[in-house]
Amino acid sequence: MKVKYIIFDLKLQTRLTPERFQKITAVVTKRQKYLTIVLENIHDPHNVSAILRSADAVGIDRIYLIYNTNKFPKIGRISSGSAKKWIELERYSNAADCFKVLKNLKYRIYSSHIGEDRKNISLYELELSKRTALVFGNEHTGVSEEVLELCDKTFTIPMYGMVQSLNVSVSVAVCVYEALRQREIKGMYDKSKYSKDELYEKLKTYTNK
Repeated sequence: MKVKYIIFDLKLQTRLTPERFQKITAVVTKRQKYLTIVLENIHDPHNVSAILRSADAVGIDRIYLIYNTNKFPKIGRISSGSAKKWIELERYSNAADCFKVLKNLKYRIYSSHIGEDRKNISLYELELSKRTALVFGNEHTGVSEEVLELCDKTFTIPMYGMVQSLNVSVSVAVCVYEALRQREIKGMYDKSKYSKDELYEKLKTYTNK
């Protein structure tokens, strides 16, 4: 497999088989610099583990955490399929501070929301090939009023059955794979938004894990 933007360095292969090194290199080049998710007070470790697995699978390598009413759960390596070690977790105690960082990076912030208190758009109306942050809230209460006030738009996943909501980890998977679909169409997995230096540093980090 031809890998773009990374300078081959024998020093990075220490302790790795050629196959392992090639796998890590291929993964690094497809990481999506400007696609992320924000989790607000999601407390079930199984849900968080499943979310980390979905995020890693579509190339997300940084997740933003807002925890102020619940503690971030303890995540086992087995339950997350080791996805946790490949994803950076950035923690905040409130949405305002978190969103300020995202806004400074020119992200559009889209929050999932089930309630009828505001006009939501469909997930499939969102443009997810640009700088995108998708926000998901607590299993029981959803996202906070602070998130609803500060986000750019709220959205729902279309549903036509009797149930009114999906498990939060399933919702995340549906949404990030829609982002993957849109980004694949535009060839965003073929050319990285990371610079050569950023990719090289990421490769060094991954080979040391």
